[in-house]
Amino acid sequence: MVAVRPRLSLLLFPLLVLTVKLGAQDTTRIDYACPAADVDRFGLTCSEDEPCDVFLELASAEGVGSTIFAAGNLHTVTTTLYGVLLVSGDGGKTWTEPNPRIEGAALDQVQFPDFQHGWASGVVEEPLARDPFFLTTTDGGKTWRRRPLFNETHYGSIQQFWFDSAKSGQLIFERSEGPASVFEIYETTNGGDSWTIAEAAPKNPKLAKAPAKDSATWRVRTDAASKTNRIERRNARGSWDVVASFPVRAGVCK
Repeated sequence: MVAVRPRLSLLLFPLLVLTVKLGAQDTTRIDYACPAADVDRFGLTCSEDEPCDVFLELASAEGVGSTIFAAGNLHTVTTTLYGVLLVSGDGGKTWTEPNPRIEGAALDQVQFPDFQHGWASGVVEEPLARDPFFLTTTDGGKTWRRRPLFNETHYGSIQQFWFDSAKSGQLIFERSEGPASVFEIYETTNGGDSWTIAEAAPKNPKLAKAPAKDSATWRVRTDAASKTNRIERRNARGSWDVVASFPVRAGVCK
């Protein structure tokens, strides 16, 4: 996410990202250097005269003690480039990327039912949403492993999931069938090693065990005035405190 392309890609992990002062708000940059290989790989039509802005889009956040996790993606106006997982071990002051960025994919929801076990849902976005997967951890987010939801290609994505323990979980898979969609609920009793379909419905169902969205402790939102993604935590009064802020614009390809 810089105007000049360096010789080396910044896709080296774990990556310590830069925190800068922007007015009264500490802002953490998640940089994207746009190496030439990515321009070719994603078919980007960018030039000095018509550069392509690259944006960071955060989808969700989760707190586990003083550790915070966030998931999202880097994308241009037309193309999803990489799924990005972020972690802060000091309450949002500094951030690293504990897992390599995932090419052509977007990460969505992240959840930890306890201090050791966590899941982040994802989907391959290019050229169509397909092959949903999880990133999973059993050591509190130090290391992550990619686990596909299906053994063969499925078009669609994980709309929601919830684990009420390290073993027991549910998810809603939106399966694409031409112009229509079918929603399927899957269940696991072995921590996501295998999933069994429980029901299918033409309309988006609800997960029985998942808490209501208005009871969430953490959220991410885009602040238009400052052009930042903000991670916020609900306080005891029911209002929201900003824990971390990231510029929406992450770089530019030329």
